Amino acid sequence: MKKLAALLMAAVVAVGVLAGCGGKDAKEETEAVTTAAETDAQADTEAKTTESAAETESAEGTEAAAGTESASDGDMAYVKEKGTLVVGITEFEPMDYQNESGEWIGFDADMAKAFAESLGVEAEFIIIDWDNKILELDGKSIDCVWNGMTLTDDVKSAMECSKPYCQNAQTVILPVDKADQYPDEASLADLSFAVEAGSAGKAEAETRSWNYTEVAQQADALMEVAAGTSDAAIIDSLMAGAMVGEGTGYGDLTYTLMLNGEEYGVGFRKGSDLAEALNQFFADSYGDGSMMKCAETYGVQAALIEQ
Repeated sequence: MKKLAALLMAAVVAVGVLAGCGGKDAKEETEAVTTAAETDAQADTEAKTTESAAETESAEGTEAAAGTESASDGDMAYVKEKGTLVVGITEFEPMDYQNESGEWIGFDADMAKAFAESLGVEAEFIIIDWDNKILELDGKSIDCVWNGMTLTDDVKSAMECSKPYCQNAQTVILPVDKADQYPDEASLADLSFAVEAGSAGKAEAETRSWNYTEVAQQADALMEVAAGTSDAAIIDSLMAGAMVGEGTGYGDLTYTLMLNGEEYGVGFRKGSDLAEALNQFFADSYGDGSMMKCAETYGVQAALIEQ
């Protein structure tokens, strides 16, 4: 600005001097000085614009880098800073369920508590809509999904997953007095099934083009069959072993055909450093026998995968 003012003042002085001469040359010389001043001012403005654009681009790059770092490397620090590991679950015996006092127990729940303790934080359990588990995770309503979650391709592409820790299968649930009528998959084609929304059971029904009704949880699918509003259900075999058959709350139901083979894993936000920390925790827990002891408590030891 000072430079521009000096040039303009010089132009004014030049005009005054040359005007006294009253000649054509004075006019041309004045115009030349003014043009030079305007050119210099324009160059100064363009330089400032370029500098501003560079600063903006640099700031955006810094913000992007910070966002990437937060997503990929910040989960461990984030969880430790707030003092809790928030675990997204559904009611799923023997993995996550409540005892008479309202405490969350089960193989997954107990292992989640132990992992949280190893991080120096407390585990907090929140029931989620299973169909929205990825949204809950990315929105930081929860820090992980730890609920007998099948490691499907969709899950693995959307989450940073642990190594598998349990074998599982999707199994068909039928009333005991009707099970003999359905010895194979072909015989099930005309039945109506209850399945958990967003679950591996739903995927199995879709693959076979079976008729199904979505419910919020696998436990609700059992209720549908028990009430007669659905002919059958498709749920996890580990849950079926704990909740269906003689001596359970669903003694009039039974599990029959296994539709697939699958593995359970724990899901974190994509790029989270907590997944590798959990893999190490699983390896240590399997090595010292505490993981097997926990599995035996809930009757899932046969499904446990060596770590």
